[in-house]
Amino acid sequence: MSLLKTFRPSRAKCPVTLLGVAFGLLAAGVASAAERPNIIFILADDLGYGEVGAYGQKLIATPALDRMAREGMRFTQFYAGSSVCAPSRSVLMTGQHTGHTRVRGNAGRELPDAQTLQAGDVTVAAVLRKAGYTTGLIGKWGLGSENGPGEPRRQGFDYYFGFINQTHAHNHYPDFLWRNGERISLPNQISRSGETEGTGYSKNRAVYANDLFFTDAAEFITRHREQPFFLYLAITTPHANNERARALGDGHEAPDDAYAPYADSPWNHSQKGHAAMITRMDRQIGTLLAKLKELGLDEKTLVMFSSDNGAHREAGPDYSPEFFQASGPLRGIKRDLYEGGLRVPLIARWPGRISANVQSRHVAYFGDLMATFADLTGAQAPSGTDSISFSPTLAGAKEQPGHDYLYWELPERGFNQAVLLEGRWKAIRLKDAQAPVQLFDLQADLGEKNDVAARYPEIVERARGLFVTARMDNAYWKFNQTTASAAP
Repeated sequence: MSLLKTFRPSRAKCPVTLLGVAFGLLAAGVASAAERPNIIFILADDLGYGEVGAYGQKLIATPALDRMAREGMRFTQFYAGSSVCAPSRSVLMTGQHTGHTRVRGNAGRELPDAQTLQAGDVTVAAVLRKAGYTTGLIGKWGLGSENGPGEPRRQGFDYYFGFINQTHAHNHYPDFLWRNGERISLPNQISRSGETEGTGYSKNRAVYANDLFFTDAAEFITRHREQPFFLYLAITTPHANNERARALGDGHEAPDDAYAPYADSPWNHSQKGHAAMITRMDRQIGTLLAKLKELGLDEKTLVMFSSDNGAHREAGPDYSPEFFQASGPLRGIKRDLYEGGLRVPLIARWPGRISANVQSRHVAYFGDLMATFADLTGAQAPSGTDSISFSPTLAGAKEQPGHDYLYWELPERGFNQAVLLEGRWKAIRLKDAQAPVQLFDLQADLGEKNDVAARYPEIVERARGLFVTARMDNAYWKFNQTTASAAP
């Protein structure tokens, strides 16, 4: 099966010359089922675009991820599915943007069904399992309960271990986790300060959840080293423990030894904690990559690293993302539809298949992973997605089909919408349908400082049209364009 098995540019123009590229790579691509890559997708939680050394971070050490970027491809205009957790992960799983995917916002505590994948949804895990892959989820899910239709094993995963509820996942020292429907007790003893079971903060800090996740990931790839596997490793670093932040003023949680690299830094404890969480994550990613080499899987495995949305400021009053310039040159953070809330790192490493030390400007987003993984594995992606494979870019092709536009909506603090046109024009409408449309030229103004809507009325009108036509209501996420009301 070719690295360019098929293109699905249903919403983009596909040059005829791409056929020549595709046929030219047939011999060099993935030629048979035996050569299909393992896929490991590592997803950080609330990690900003600028919090990795390869993306400009100067204070927080990330040597493993920096090496991964040197050994692979670093994308500079890659976008999350949303600027908050649940809808971003729904986009990742279904290949549909937030105008079409099942889950459009965080609503779990108020209305759990609005944050649950249903039986009719088709996830990338289900697509790969049907193609013969063993599929595993380790870490944070957030798209269903242990007894409902969104439970991971009902959404294409053969195996899962970790947090099912995303609010529970605030707690880095939980007293229980889930494995394949079984509740696994842990020796942490927590002070409960939240409405969701398991939330709060640990009084004895015995077992750190992300340590368990990386250990379990190594065991998963060892068990399945003789067969193709897909591992979705959704860690919870560097998300704050919101309940701990409210109770103690510092929501960063990491083992005491993780602070060692920053012990002499002239920073407050919360800043040290944030850096410690990221550097510990980085070290564990390096250990996992070393495990692939040890097992002889290094050249058989595509490893990707990204984040579910932009940087947070939820760890308490002593922490600000500006201290580490967490968004890099971008405006905004988590929950914003400006670039800092949506643009995230993407590093792809596959020795022998992806050239080393490559920077890609290709514009892509979480939804494109559905078609990309289908291409690479010989799987059949479902119809009706908003997904275009970027496997040509991974293979080094000079031509690559792309999106005419990317679309986001977020029904928090009003109903907010954004659209990116031609990879250049970012249009944002905040709160309601009567609000003015802001327009930014990202080529000239990456920091989105200058609203040029008055200068380009035709682009604004195109964006207004897409704010209506690019989306559909579902049972729980509705928006009345006339009254401007939005509610799960």
